[in-house]
Parts: sequence; C-alpha cells; structure tokens
Amino acid sequence: MFKNWNWDAIGVGTSLACAIHCALLPLFFSSLPLLGINILHNTQFELGMILLSFGIGAYSLYHGYKKHHHSFKPIVLFSLGITLMLSRMIFREIEIILLFPAAFFIIIAHINNHNSCRMHNHAHADDCDH
Repeated sequence: MFKNWNWDAIGVGTSLACAIHCALLPLFFSSLPLLGINILHNTQFELGMILLSFGIGAYSLYHGYKKHHHSFKPIVLFSLGITLMLSRMIFREIEIILLFPAAFFIIIAHINNHNSCRMHNHAHADDCDH
C-alpha cells in the first residue's frame, strides 16, 4: 500500500505545512494565548513537526537513492535544511532568517529527488538486490 504513494509529494507537502505554520500562524492566531492555547513557539509542537518532516523526507530520499538515482545531492540538500530547521529552534533571535532557507533546502531536496527518480527511472548498481 505504501509503495504506491508519492513520498516526495508528501515530503514537499509537510515542508510547506511547516513553513505555513511558522510564517502565517503568528499572524492569524496571535490571540490564542488569551484563550489559553499556546502553539506559537511551542517547542514540543515544533519538534514534532520537524521530526514528522524528517521521517517522511528520510524515507523518501532513501527510497529514491536506493531504487533509482544513487545521487547524494538530495540527501545533502535535505540534511542542510533539517540542520537549519533544528538550528532555528536553538537560535530564536534569528529564527526567521533560518526558517526560509531551511524550508527552501528541504523542498528543493524533494523536488531534486523526484526529478532524479523520473529521469533515471531505475538504476541498477552493485548494491541493488533485485
């Protein structure tokens, strides 16, 4: 069932959802603390979103690498994006400066992986076990 899913599209979607959460949520939900709801700068929620994005992205990129293109470029771009995203949680004073490049690198990694998979279709190598 999971083999037929487009994991790159899901990865791009989760990255975009994370970017929307980080960029637009403060504008729309600035009154939530008045209601006792705090999801802005909620470390657990943000870490959960990053871990969800990392899990989906890592699976997608590993599948593309192993079964199709054998290129490290999407993995390097994705790793850079996740590192920037985690750094954003540590360096709160420059988080907006780190947010956009982080989301950009994650999205570009998925697009690159998707395009490489379509271009190479199926690349056999010594480590290919089928």
